[in-house]
Amino acid sequence: MAGFRSLARQVRDPGSDTALRRYSLRKCLERFAPYGHRATWDHLCRRHGFGPEDREADPRRLVAALDELEAARAVWLAYEREFADRRRREKHGGLRRPGGLDEWHRRIWGGNGVARCDDPAHHPTEPLPEVVGRLVEALRRGPGEHCPVCEGPRIEWRSELRDEPWFGPVCEDCGVLIPRAVLTPRALARTRGELSPRLASVA
Repeated sequence: MAGFRSLARQVRDPGSDTALRRYSLRKCLERFAPYGHRATWDHLCRRHGFGPEDREADPRRLVAALDELEAARAVWLAYEREFADRRRREKHGGLRRPGGLDEWHRRIWGGNGVARCDDPAHHPTEPLPEVVGRLVEALRRGPGEHCPVCEGPRIEWRSELRDEPWFGPVCEDCGVLIPRAVLTPRALARTRGELSPRLASVA
């Protein structure tokens, strides 16, 4: 089975026919697809101006889409190296049991679905490297109250998602399934409707 870099070379190969180059780009998403396969493909098609089923897409557009995907992958792989180094130091220091963030990270090793979007047509519009970079910064700084990708406050707990983990907090603004470890306990409770509404003050 071809790896990401081998498939990327096929996308850039001017001697290959356009259909094969498009197919190779699509196969790259089996190795790295931040929003999940279908949502990432939809994002690349929209941003770079070719149709989801267009077998004769302009090769320059395919390469531009690949450039964006590769740049996002580089951001994520740098974080994975940082994560692996940290875990080695923790184990050396006697901390063997991983935390909640580590459990989430193990499930998406390689970055496939790191900012999963349950609805393939509802995902961030910014370039992938920017979105992945925002998520990485949130992972580094710790829990917050809002979506780490778009800073939106409208987060809803959904219990019937299309893919694993099947449930979790989803940003209603950008569509990203938010890692629970980057939300404070209060923010998580709010998404589940566990916080009582504040009583209005009486003048």
